[in-house]
Amino acid sequence: MPVPAADPAHAKRLADALAADTPIDDAISLVISTSGTTGTPKGAQHTPRTLAASAAATHKYLGGQGNWLLALAPHHIAGLQVLLRALAAGFTPGVLDVSSGFNPDAFADALDALDGPRRYTSLVPTQLLKVLDSPRATAALRAADALLVGGAATPAPLLRRALDAGLSIVRTYGMSETGGGCVYDGIPLDGVTITLINPNPEGVGRVALSGPMVAHGYRNLPDHPAFTLTPGARTFITDDLGRVDDGVLSIIGRADEAITTGGLTVVPQVVEAVILDDDSVRECAVVGLPDDRLGEKVVAFVIPSDTSRFDAERIRVAVVERLDRYAAPRDIIEVDELPLRGPGKIDRRALRARFS
Repeated sequence: MPVPAADPAHAKRLADALAADTPIDDAISLVISTSGTTGTPKGAQHTPRTLAASAAATHKYLGGQGNWLLALAPHHIAGLQVLLRALAAGFTPGVLDVSSGFNPDAFADALDALDGPRRYTSLVPTQLLKVLDSPRATAALRAADALLVGGAATPAPLLRRALDAGLSIVRTYGMSETGGGCVYDGIPLDGVTITLINPNPEGVGRVALSGPMVAHGYRNLPDHPAFTLTPGARTFITDDLGRVDDGVLSIIGRADEAITTGGLTVVPQVVEAVILDDDSVRECAVVGLPDDRLGEKVVAFVIPSDTSRFDAERIRVAVVERLDRYAAPRDIIEVDELPLRGPGKIDRRALRARFS
């Protein structure tokens, strides 16, 4: 069970929550913690077979085995899989020290020094932003065979910047329970099946994922309803809402993060997509905060960019025009940074706790 060595308090919390030093099935070789969306970490249980299936499917999609550079925390599944993929292919992975933060110049040096017939790495969107702000790091990454971006949804403007810069970017979707990314650019990897549970008339339903890389349930939670574990057909039911168009999965948002305002439902990620289309916004998070009249009000927290003048009213108008008036943020608050959890995901709970 990998834990963050630099954070003894969190390491102890994980060890206590996941009952380290107590018996476990001999078949399990890895207990990897979830990112703790609900505040209570769970441990996804993996075997050599699930991890090998993930590595093989990834290399098949990318066009062949290669070496990998680690630029993520290795106690999360995305970082750990970078190491495991390299080792499965017979290479010694490169490792970038990110304990003091992500340095684009150091990243460029490490990528240039990485050996192998093909070279891969994986970043979260906040790291990719820093790479694109550095011509040297961008040039180094342009020479790589593929960049996986996951951990959080990649905003469309950021994706366009990466593609315009000539980066071989692959958007990944997955979680600890699926051994990391198992859907690339909306396409399920080899052996993966996507099912939508109870889709609405627009075709949006809860995403369920089946395949050989799905975990063998949670540590000490043998009957958890998120897993359907039958011989040869393990399925994990996510908390994500998605739609499949012509075989391509699009994630709309999380069911457990939806905002109920005035009796209507707003999915934060849908509003964020509109806001991030404004050139004046670098990063954005939308949450619901308590409101005496509406129950919850839609609030946007933004980090302004340097490219154009930030105009909150222009953003509100854009949301009204593209979505509806009820989805428009009642407040738009400028911040210097957004709190993150796990492998680069926005910590909405922390925002609500701070500003409620």
